[in-house]
Amino acid sequence: MKFKNYLEQINGVEIYPMISLIIFGAIFIAVLAYAFTADKKSMNDKANIPLN
Repeated sequence: MKFKNYLEQINGVEIYPMISLIIFGAIFIAVLAYAFTADKKSMNDKANIPLN
């Protein structure tokens, strides 16, 4: 029996890909917002941590 057949028997399984896409999108947008609004000096300090 193929894996697809097991998934077809689970009720409500079609919601899981949508939930994971929404979570990924929310985290991606949050990281983008942080990257564009963060203080440039603190970002440079964080970038130089491995060199110090």
